[in-house]
Amino acid sequence: MPQPGLFELETVVVAQPKRSRWRRYGGPVLTLSTVEGERLAHVTHIDDSHWLITKTSGEFIAGITKRSRFGPFGAVRFHFTGTGNEQVGTAAAQGLVKTRQLSLQTGQKRPLLLIRRGGLSSEWHLARTDPQRGPEREILARVTVSTIDAWLGLQQYALDMAPRLEACERRAVVASVVCLHLLRRPPAGNATPA
Repeated sequence: MPQPGLFELETVVVAQPKRSRWRRYGGPVLTLSTVEGERLAHVTHIDDSHWLITKTSGEFIAGITKRSRFGPFGAVRFHFTGTGNEQVGTAAAQGLVKTRQLSLQTGQKRPLLLIRRGGLSSEWHLARTDPQRGPEREILARVTVSTIDAWLGLQQYALDMAPRLEACERRAVVASVVCLHLLRRPPAGNATPA
């Protein structure tokens, strides 16, 4: 039986790969794997506004482009593109603490919100509307962040998705977790944990 694809899994682990403390690291920014540790894909940093998600075989899955206005003080928008260079979703963040809430939109224009549970919480919830303001409180996914190497500050994001999420929604959610990491710890390494 073939292994399910990245967007068919209910749990995906997005993590910074382990690396040597003594040598300069030149590998992928993030790896995407199963809970058991089987690598499915990785994220490559192209430049300060472009990243690629590719399978371990090198096959292209999605591209992420970052656009921002007014530097670190303005809104940030990420655009996700598919294999035919078509837009398959977006994620937007605004405010001084940009990791408090990401507004997502799938390629089919379905809105989703990835919301941090509290100011110091290490858990984010995915919902169709703001669970703190709207009547709908159904949680469609949970993202839990943990530190896997305290000295280097390497992060891991465990993404648990509800079975009812469709493939287009799963793609937007997986890409948004990558964006969440890029907001918290840009590749330049000058960010503090948020």
